[in-house]
Amino acid sequence: MSDRPLVPDWLGNPDVILLRDVATAVVRLDGVVRLDSFTLPYPVEAQRALDAMVLACLRTAARPPSGLPELIRWCRTRPLSSWPLDRLPENLFEAEDRLIDAESGEPTQLCHELAVKGLGDSTGRQYDRLVIQEAMRACRDASSPESYTAFRRLLVTRPVLTEAEWLELSTDLYLDPVRFLIEEIYAPVPPGHRKNGAYLCCGRCLTLLTPLAEGGWWCERDHCRHQGAAPHGRRLEAADVGEVRQLRRPLRQFVTGPGRAEVDLERELRSLGLTVEMWPGFDAYDLRIVFPDDHVWAVDVKDWAHPGFLGRAAGTVRPDPPYDEACWVVPGFRLQTRRDYLDVFARERPAHAAGLRLLTDDQLGKAARARLRGERGRGARIAPPAATQNGADHA
Repeated sequence: MSDRPLVPDWLGNPDVILLRDVATAVVRLDGVVRLDSFTLPYPVEAQRALDAMVLACLRTAARPPSGLPELIRWCRTRPLSSWPLDRLPENLFEAEDRLIDAESGEPTQLCHELAVKGLGDSTGRQYDRLVIQEAMRACRDASSPESYTAFRRLLVTRPVLTEAEWLELSTDLYLDPVRFLIEEIYAPVPPGHRKNGAYLCCGRCLTLLTPLAEGGWWCERDHCRHQGAAPHGRRLEAADVGEVRQLRRPLRQFVTGPGRAEVDLERELRSLGLTVEMWPGFDAYDLRIVFPDDHVWAVDVKDWAHPGFLGRAAGTVRPDPPYDEACWVVPGFRLQTRRDYLDVFARERPAHAAGLRLLTDDQLGKAARARLRGERGRGARIAPPAATQNGADHA
C-alpha cells in the first residue's frame, strides 16, 4: 500500500477546515463559559465558525443552525457524518464521531485534535509542546535529566493535587528547575466538577471525573470509557482538602493520557526482566528497552482518536540515545473502535516516515516476549521489513 492520502490534501478540504474552525470555537468556548449557555456578543472564533456553517448550509440548501446555541447542540447530538457537508471526504470520520460528548457535554478528544490542527502548525501544539520544551530547556540548563524525568512522571501520575499535595511539591528538590512551570500548568478546578461537596477521581487514569446531571460520573479519557464505567478513585471532600488543582486540558490529553499507557508498558516490560528507561535523553522518545543481549528498542507512545491526524504527525524517532529498532505504539482499544486505524495511519504517513511502524501496546508486549524466547522473525521485531515499509503492517 502506498503513502497516498485519503484524498489529495484532505486537511485543506473546505469542509474539513470548517469543522476545524467549529472545533476550535468549541474548545475555546469551553475554556471560558459553559457550553450550554452563551451571552452576546459571541467570541470572534465562535461567530466566525457559525457564519461559515450557515453559508455551507445555504450552499447545500440545508437548514442552517439558528444561532450558536443550536450549532453547539449539533456538536453534541449530531454525528459529524450527518452534518450537511457534501465535500467532506468519505470515511474520514466514524459513524458516531461527535465534537461534544452526548453524555457529559464536554468536548471530545476528536474535537481537541481537530482544534489542534485548526490552530495551525506554529501554534496547534503550542501549549502542551511549549510546556514540554520549556521543561527540557530548564532541566538541560540545570544539567539534571533526573529533574526532567521527575517532571514527566508528575504529569502522568499526579494530574490532580489537593492543597496539601500542592505544598508538598515544594519540598521535592528534583522539581526545582521546573517549579515556575508547575505553578502555571496546574489550575484551580472549577466548581462544576464538584458534587455533594466533593470531587471524585477516576480509579484508572487518576483525572477528575465530571458529574452528570442525571447521576453518575464521566471520564474524559476515551480509553477509560471504552472499558466501561469509570471506577471511583480518590474522593476529595472540598471542606477537608481545600483548593483542588488539576493539569490544564491539553496536558491531560496529550501528556497524561499517553503517559498512562507508557507507565503501564514500563511495568509490563520490567516484569519480563527487561531494562526500561523512561523519557531518555530529555524525551528523545518515551521508552528505551534493553534486552539481555544489549539489543535496544526505542518506543514512542501515542493516543490519538483520529489515525489520519496521527499519520500526518508521523516522523522518525530521534537517534540519540542510540537504538537498534524503533516504533510508535497506540493503545489497542483504538483498533477495536476503528478497524482501519493502522491502514489509515500508514496511508497518511509522510514519505520521510515511511519506515515508521505503528503497533498496539499488546503487539509490542508479544514482540518482546517472542524476542526473549530467542525468536528472530517478524513477530519478534518492531521495525518493519524493507518490503512492507510503505504499507500498514499488522504484526
